[in-house]
Amino acid sequence: MDILRLPALTDNYIFLLYDADRAIAAAVDPAEPQPVLKELDRLGATLTAIFNTHHHWDHIGGNEVLLRAFPQAVVYGGAEDRGRIPGQQVFLQAGDRVEWGDRVAEILFLPGHTRAHIAYYFPPVEQSDGWGELFCGDTLFAGGCGRLLEGTPAQMVASLSQIRALPDRTRVWCAHEYTLKNLQFALTVDGENPDLLARFAAVQQARQHQEATVPSALGVEKRTNPFLRWDQPALQRSVSSQDPIQTFARMRGMKDRF
Repeated sequence: MDILRLPALTDNYIFLLYDADRAIAAAVDPAEPQPVLKELDRLGATLTAIFNTHHHWDHIGGNEVLLRAFPQAVVYGGAEDRGRIPGQQVFLQAGDRVEWGDRVAEILFLPGHTRAHIAYYFPPVEQSDGWGELFCGDTLFAGGCGRLLEGTPAQMVASLSQIRALPDRTRVWCAHEYTLKNLQFALTVDGENPDLLARFAAVQQARQHQEATVPSALGVEKRTNPFLRWDQPALQRSVSSQDPIQTFARMRGMKDRF
């Protein structure tokens, strides 16, 4: 399975999963149809699936046009998003498995950003490079996490804990290019973290050259992303709390105002 990153809108990414042997593809969170249609034409591939992580317009905006072009494509989304995702046919819950091409995705239920958010995790397979692939929408970003629009801090900590439990060798395919600003904020609460300082310098250089910073590696996120480090004493001191959920909530509030 190849993964192609397609820029969309202002700062979104659409991910196109491509099985060259079968000449099929699946779109993850197609914000708009044109980048997907253009890439499918270039590849000579048929769209067989749309994997939505949640119902926001900048993740589902391309569904209807893509379905008109490929009416046999199957639309997947969370069970709790019933009625909110155009064309949805499969309603996924925690622990479900989705077969696509020669890979199988495990479904994580991740409420917080929305009440119905899910993620698709493809574990590594034999004879691969040993990396898993996580398509997590707006739950975890490179260096940050999504706003709490329909959920609570406790829910988001529980959701991020599921992601944090995945192997370090997991590529995080998040849906926005927010990394530089996320790390600028991270430095305000974890500014003595040497891994964070090194990452910030590297991301600054990459963005100066208009290079993408997605995917990131989950091992890097665990060392540098404050929203996966709510139980670290340095971060707790930064927000004057020893309670993990309160630490997370205070950081998220600070980031909302940053």
